[in-house]
Amino acid sequence: MDKIKVISAVWCPSCLILKKELKKLKDEYNIDYDLLDYDLDEEEVSNYNIGDKLPVIIYNDRRLIGEKSYDELVEFLKECMIIWKDWNFW
Repeated sequence: MDKIKVISAVWCPSCLILKKELKKLKDEYNIDYDLLDYDLDEEEVSNYNIGDKLPVIIYNDRRLIGEKSYDELVEFLKECMIIWKDWNFW
């Protein structure tokens, strides 16, 4: 399975908010992701043709672009089947 790619930058306020939300997701759902810096990882980031709006979360052919709430992030991960739609299925 491919890993989630998160592209952000230290100068991006929305990216700083995302990092806090990703920590909560990692704690709650134990998700794993690769964090790429827009400036420092320029060569690898250029492979994703993301433009200039940050942050960007990429999973296979799906993208989530811009500042998103925690609930929007969870919904994206559910749509990608990275986390189950309902953990309380028992």
